[in-house]
Amino acid sequence: MKKTFVLDTNVILHDSTCIFNFDDNDIVIPITVLEEIDHFKRGHDLIHYHAREFIRLLDEFSGDKLVGKGASLGKGRGNIFILNVFKDEDEVLNAFMEKKPDHRILSAALSLKKAYSRKQIALVSKDVNLRLKAKSLGIPSQDYYTDKIEDVEKLYRGKRLLEHVDPEIIERLFTPPFEVSAAEADIEHIVPNEYIILRNKSQSVLTYFNPHSGLLERIDKAAAYGILPRNAEQIFSLHALQTTDIKLVTLSGKAGTGKTLLALAGALEVQQNYRQIYLARPIVALSNRDIGYLPGDIKSKLDPYMQPLYDNLGVIKNQFSETDKKFIKIQDMLETGKLQIEPLAYIRGRSLDRIYFIVDEAQNLTPHEVKTIITRAGEGSKIIFTGDPYQIDTPYLDSRSNGLSYLIDRMKGQNLYAHINLEKGERSELAELASNLL
Repeated sequence: MKKTFVLDTNVILHDSTCIFNFDDNDIVIPITVLEEIDHFKRGHDLIHYHAREFIRLLDEFSGDKLVGKGASLGKGRGNIFILNVFKDEDEVLNAFMEKKPDHRILSAALSLKKAYSRKQIALVSKDVNLRLKAKSLGIPSQDYYTDKIEDVEKLYRGKRLLEHVDPEIIERLFTPPFEVSAAEADIEHIVPNEYIILRNKSQSVLTYFNPHSGLLERIDKAAAYGILPRNAEQIFSLHALQTTDIKLVTLSGKAGTGKTLLALAGALEVQQNYRQIYLARPIVALSNRDIGYLPGDIKSKLDPYMQPLYDNLGVIKNQFSETDKKFIKIQDMLETGKLQIEPLAYIRGRSLDRIYFIVDEAQNLTPHEVKTIITRAGEGSKIIFTGDPYQIDTPYLDSRSNGLSYLIDRMKGQNLYAHINLEKGERSELAELASNLL
C-alpha cells in the first residue's frame, strides 16, 4: 500500500535530497520542520549546506501546490506536501510537559493519522528517542534507511586466513619473483587489494592480490618511519598505506589497534611523493556547543580535540633522538605547513592535489560528508579514513549508518581501494584487557 511519510528535521539535515528516496510514497513536511531548518541555513558545516539546499529544492515547487494537493516529485515518485495547519494533539500535550518542535512534529503525524485512518502514516527520524515517543503514541516510525548498510557484522574485513594451502605454493612465494596466480593458489572470490594469509601447518606467508597484475604477491614485514608492525593486520595496513596505486584506504578497529599511528607513520614514510600531509578529525562537540565553554581563542579551543593526533605524532618522534634527521624532518614539516593537523571543517574547500589526507574518527561522519571529502581528491592524492564503526559520538548515526561503514560497504571490489579491519589491540596489555572485558 502507498504510504505517507512525515519527515523530521534531522533527516533533511542528514540528506537534503532525501525527498527523492521514498519511491512512489507521499511526503509530508510539517511547517515546524521548515521553522527549524531556518535556524540552520547560516554556517559552514555540512548541516548548514543541507539546510540551504533543501530550501532551494522546495522553492522550485509551486507554493500553492505544496500546501494544497501536493507537488509531484517526478515520474515514479509520490507527492510532497507542507502541513501548515494542525493543532497540538491532546495525547501529545498530556504525555509530554515541554512544548518543543519535536512534540509539534509528533502532533502533525498524529493529526494526519487521525484524519486519514485508511492510509499508512509513518514518521521518519534519525532521532531514536523521537521514534520511541512516536511509537508510544501509536504512530509508526522508522529510521532513514537510504544510506544504511544491511549488517555491520558482515562488513568486508579486507583480509582472510586460508589453511591447508599446498606447500609448493607457499614455497614459490618465498622464491623469485615472489608471486603466484590466484587460480594456482585455488583462491575463490578474491577481491582487488585483498590481503590473504596462506598457511599450511607451521608454514605461512602474507600475500596481497594485485588487481593490475592479477597475481598474489608476497608481503614482508617492514618498519615505517620507526614504527614496526606487530601483527599481520598492521603489516597489511602499512602496505596499503604506502602503495601508490591504492588511492583510498580505510582502517577500522577498536581503540588501541594502531589505526591512527599506522596511518601517520605510513604517510611520513612516503611523504616525498606528496605536496602535503593533512591530518583531520571531525569536531563532534561543535554541534553540541561544548567548545564555547573552553578558554582562549579558536586555536586554544580546538587543540584539545586535536590532541590525539599530536599524541600519535609524538610516539613517532620518540622513536628518534632530537638530533636524528627524521626527528628534525617532522619538526620542519610542522613549521613549514607540509604536515598540518586541523579540524575537518578547516580542510573543506581546500585544493587536495598531491595530498596525503588522513581523516581520523571517520565513524562520526555521515555518508554524504565522506562523499564530499573523497570527491575533492585531486590528481596524485591519497585519502585514508580511520575509525571504529561501533564507537559513535553523534546521536543521529549508528554502526550501520555512519560514513565509515557505508564507505567500506560500497567501495569493496574497487581497484583503487583497500581496507583492513584491525582486531588485535597493541597499545598495552591493560588496554587490550579493558577493551575486551569492559
